[in-house]
Amino acid sequence: MADFSLKELLSRQRVRAGLIAAIAVSLLAQPTWLSVIGGVLISLLGLSIRVWASGHLRKEKELAISGPYRYSRNPLYLGNFILGVGIVVGSRSWWVMGLFVAYFAIFYPLIIHREKERMKELFPEQYEEYRKRVPPFFPSLKKRTLPSQIKFRWSLYKQNKEYRALIGTMVFWLILAAKILLLNR
Repeated sequence: MADFSLKELLSRQRVRAGLIAAIAVSLLAQPTWLSVIGGVLISLLGLSIRVWASGHLRKEKELAISGPYRYSRNPLYLGNFILGVGIVVGSRSWWVMGLFVAYFAIFYPLIIHREKERMKELFPEQYEEYRKRVPPFFPSLKKRTLPSQIKFRWSLYKQNKEYRALIGTMVFWLILAAKILLLNR
């Protein structure tokens, strides 16, 4: 039997914990049409950032430094954060906010650290320069002078299977809408 560290265990359980959290959020949510509209609008911003980032990402083939990667080293996770804020707003529940904060605080520092170590391993010199210029999470709007002529590509969006985030988000909002309809019968 393999000896796993707590970090490895958490990393392996992230998706499963996310599914359990999504079910809990659906049950704990106390949405109104107004909260759902606000949540959807915020979620669209998060999804847009994810789309933009995934269209610049060639996983483990080259260091992504174009598009939103000029402003944040982790724009996909920033998009997830904004998406989560939208879900909290739409759910209108302190319990949901607590779940979101706990999930993000437990899993994302670990994920970001592991990804940083992987990029340092794959692209040692390039990553070090990139790390010095671009913040890890919350974006800096300073103009970055990183050399990159790479443009957004829909083929990368598809290759990175980013459409799954869109589908999952749509399903969540449909569940909340159904909950409103059922509770108002």
